[in-house]
Amino acid sequence: MLAARIELVQQMPIFGAIDAAAIEFLLEPAPVIEMAAGRYFFREGDMADCMYVLERGSVTIMKNWGDRLLLLRRLSRGDCFGEMALLDLFPRSASIRADEDCSAICITPDNLLRLFEHDATQFALIQMNIGRELSRRLRATDDLLFRARMGEALEAPQTLAAPSAAS
Repeated sequence: MLAARIELVQQMPIFGAIDAAAIEFLLEPAPVIEMAAGRYFFREGDMADCMYVLERGSVTIMKNWGDRLLLLRRLSRGDCFGEMALLDLFPRSASIRADEDCSAICITPDNLLRLFEHDATQFALIQMNIGRELSRRLRATDDLLFRARMGEALEAPQTLAAPSAAS
């Protein structure tokens, strides 16, 4: 099972170029969280304490806007979410709901600190990869903001429900 987890994690941009031994060391203390369909891994505004690597299932990323809950994205096996928690101390910026029964590897800042103490080079590569991934997302967001400011009609996000109706 550990070999399959290492292979899954190695395919992710955040863990690109990280050797299997470092990933094994990082994952060794990381619990696997089971989440039933319809339950939330976390909600917007919750304290951020870890990132998740989706091992099984699919999730919806959603954000509150006024009296609506809007779809941002859907993720599936091999995707990660909550990685900003490894870099900042701010509350969660969106909610993550399991669309089906899920299992996810939970990686905390403590797991990364442990890796830093064991292999600072591999730790630095992960930090750089996280920075690259966040930079890529920021560029896409900047492009959307610019296009909206220039008057381009952008596709509105899908409304999922009123926040109070969400379970």
